[in-house]
Amino acid sequence: MNDLRFAAAIFLLLFCFKLPFFSIPAIHASSNDTDRLALLHFKQSITSDPFGFLSSWNDSVSLCDWPGVTCGRRHPRITSLDLRSHNLKGSLSPHIGNLTFLRFISLQGNSFSGPIPQQVGRLFRLQHLNLTNNMFGGRIPISLMNCSKLKVIWLYGNRLNGDIPKEIGTLRKLENFVVNKNNLTGEIPTSFGNLSSLWQFAAGYNFLSGNIPDEIRGLSSLKTFLVGANRLSGTIPSSLFNLSSLAAISIPNNQLNGNLPANIGFSLPNLRVFGVSANELSGTIPDSLSNVSRLQYLEIAANNFVGPVPTKFGNLLELRWLQLGANNLGGNSSYDWGFLTSLANCSKLERLSLAGNNFGGAFPDSIGNLTSQLRELYLGGNHIHGNIPSSLENLINLNTLSMEENHLTGDIPEYLGKFGKMQLLALRTNRLSGKIPSSLGNLTQLLTL
Repeated sequence: MNDLRFAAAIFLLLFCFKLPFFSIPAIHASSNDTDRLALLHFKQSITSDPFGFLSSWNDSVSLCDWPGVTCGRRHPRITSLDLRSHNLKGSLSPHIGNLTFLRFISLQGNSFSGPIPQQVGRLFRLQHLNLTNNMFGGRIPISLMNCSKLKVIWLYGNRLNGDIPKEIGTLRKLENFVVNKNNLTGEIPTSFGNLSSLWQFAAGYNFLSGNIPDEIRGLSSLKTFLVGANRLSGTIPSSLFNLSSLAAISIPNNQLNGNLPANIGFSLPNLRVFGVSANELSGTIPDSLSNVSRLQYLEIAANNFVGPVPTKFGNLLELRWLQLGANNLGGNSSYDWGFLTSLANCSKLERLSLAGNNFGGAFPDSIGNLTSQLRELYLGGNHIHGNIPSSLENLINLNTLSMEENHLTGDIPEYLGKFGKMQLLALRTNRLSGKIPSSLGNLTQLLTL
C-alpha cells in the first residue's frame, strides 16, 4: 500500500512539473490565433489591394510568414507590421488593438481613411507608429497616450483635426513627433516641456494658434523645431534660443512679432537652418548671427527688419541660402553694400535674395566677387542706380538674375548671353537704353525675360 501511495505521489509530482510544458503550446496557439484573427479583421477592412500584397494572408501560410509581418524570436507573436507604400485603401480596423506585442507599425504611403481607432491605446509595447501620407481623419486619439514606450509618432500628411492632446507630455520616451500637413488646431501643449528625450517636433502646415510656450525650455535634446505655416502669434520665447542642441529652427509663415535677441548667435552652436520668413518680426539683424559657424540656410525674408546687413556674414562659410528680401534693410545709400565684400568668403552660397528692400547707391563692383557657385541672385525692388557692372560676368553659373524695379541705366551687357544656364532674367522697370543684345539668343534655357 505504501508503495502504491509513493508511486501515486511521484506521478502527481511529475504531472505538476510537466503540466506547464504541456500547456505552453496551447497558450501559444491561442495567442497566435489572437494575432491571426486580428490581422484577418485588418484585411477585411482593406477595400483595395491593387498589388495583391495581402493575398497570402490566409491559413495556407504560417502567420509569421505573411508579407509585412514579423514575429518575435522567443514566441510566435507579431512584433512588427510594415505595410508601407502598397497602395492599400480602406480603414484601420479596431482589432489592431489586439496585436499587443506590436512594437513597430508602418502604414506609410497608402490610402487609409477614417479615424485612428482608440484601440491603438492597448498597444502598450508600441515604440514606433508611422501613419504618414494617408487620409486618416478625426482627432489624434487620447488613448495613444497610454502607449508609454512610444519613441516615434509620425502622422505627417493626413487629415487629422482637433487639438494635439495635452496628455502628450506623459510619453516620456518620445523622441520624434511629426504631424506636419494636417488640419490640427489649438495651441502647442505646454506639457511638451516634459519630453526631455524629444529631438524632433514637426507640426508645420496646420492651423495651430497661440504662443510658442516658454515650457519648450525643457526640451534639452531638441534638434529640429518645425512649426511653419500655422497661426502662431506673440514673441518667440528666448528659451528656444537657449537650446544649444538645436540644428533647425523653422517657423515661417506665422504671425510672430518682436525682435531677435542680440545674443542669438552665442547659444546655438549646432544651428544649420534658421527660417523665420513671413512673420511680423522687427528690429535689426543681430550681428551675433555671424558666429553661428555651421549655418547653411538663413531665411528672414518678409518681415520688418531694418538697418544694415551685418558685415561679418562672411564668417558663415557653410552658408548656402541667404534670404533677406521684403524687409526694410538698407538706407538708400551706397554705404548699404559693405556686407558684400565679406560674402565673397561664402564659397558655397547658392541663393542670395536682397529684393524688396531699401538698398541704394550705385551697383557695386564687389557683386562679381561672390562665388561662382551662386545660382540665384535677387536684387529687384530696391533703389540701385548706375550701370550693370562688368564684374557680374564672373557669376557664370547663374540661372536666375532678378534686377527689375530699380534705377539702372546704360546698356544691357553683351556678356549676359554667356550665362548658358539662365532661366529667368528680369530687367523690367529700369532706365536701361540701347539695343537688346543679340547674344541673349544664346540663352536656350531661358523661360522668363
